[in-house]
Amino acid sequence: MSLLNIYAGSVARKRIQEEGFHAGLFGGFLGASGGPKWFVLAGLDKVIFPEFLDAKKTPIDVMGSSAGAFRAACLAQDKPAEAIDRLAKNYANTVYSAKPDAKEITLKGYHLLHEMLGETGIFEALCSNKKNVHFFVQHCHGLVSSEKKLSQILGLSLAAAKNMIKRKSIASQFSRAVFSARPKKDLFIDPYDFPTDYYALDKENYLLALMASGSIPIVLEGIKNIPNAKPGIYRDGGIIDYHFDLAFKQSELVLYPHFYNTPTPGWFDKNVPGRQCHQSSYENVVMLVPSQEFVAKLPYSKIPDRKDFKEMEAEQRIKYWLETIKQSDRLAEAFLQYVQCDDIMAKIKPIELHRKSRL
Repeated sequence: MSLLNIYAGSVARKRIQEEGFHAGLFGGFLGASGGPKWFVLAGLDKVIFPEFLDAKKTPIDVMGSSAGAFRAACLAQDKPAEAIDRLAKNYANTVYSAKPDAKEITLKGYHLLHEMLGETGIFEALCSNKKNVHFFVQHCHGLVSSEKKLSQILGLSLAAAKNMIKRKSIASQFSRAVFSARPKKDLFIDPYDFPTDYYALDKENYLLALMASGSIPIVLEGIKNIPNAKPGIYRDGGIIDYHFDLAFKQSELVLYPHFYNTPTPGWFDKNVPGRQCHQSSYENVVMLVPSQEFVAKLPYSKIPDRKDFKEMEAEQRIKYWLETIKQSDRLAEAFLQYVQCDDIMAKIKPIELHRKSRL
């Protein structure tokens, strides 16, 4: 039984065929939005840097939006496996009141990040010579910049309607902000050409930018006036960059652990039939994806989801999520076996971006 599937774009497949599968191929690591879906990848995250990518001699871009940004902040630390473990276990054990408001959820979010970063996490990320961390965030405009729930609902409904017609049309309400330890305006090519601002991370704005990347509209409070960035309200990076439809670092490959083999471009695109990522965005990407067989063996035969907060009692949910985190270590073992495999090309499937085929 295969636990872990590997998918690669055309450029990535050619490179691996010619050079083998080794850390030196990769110039980027990518983490998607998706909240607790990430638990299924926690084991992979704990070995990818300490036991694989840390062997790379040149710097690597560690990129993410929302939960993927939280992971990036872990992986940019000196002891990434320990940081991932803190994030996973604290997130899984989070409990809210019966009817939490945005303030309560936001405060719990800050507590989670403080626990994950520890006393030195920010300093380590900013000073790292080998890892350049990037958080994807959205700068909000118009109704979606309001903290009033009704205004946000109206603004999001308008954005969803616009997005059904044309993805780029939500640029009037959301523009991309990329906060980086060392900003790179050539980090990616965007086929939609969304307006994008680049900002340098520092000790003043690091925590706020990270929190903003995971600040889901309505659910959490927006982050206002991040230091050393344009004034205004910042929210969840997954709104535009949910699973990413961007071509990263054309000269090197990008390693992308993901819960699905069929990424969805933006948050609103989940409900747009036929809206899929450009094949050109994934030519140099290698995706690591749990197999259907692996997911079938998880409790409830599914990947965790934010809906579990509402649909399960806290004790039941925490037990389920912690077991998923534990089982994810099996994916780590499978990955390390693949790395040492002489015929890894036989294991690699082409990336085919049709969302109906989630495997």
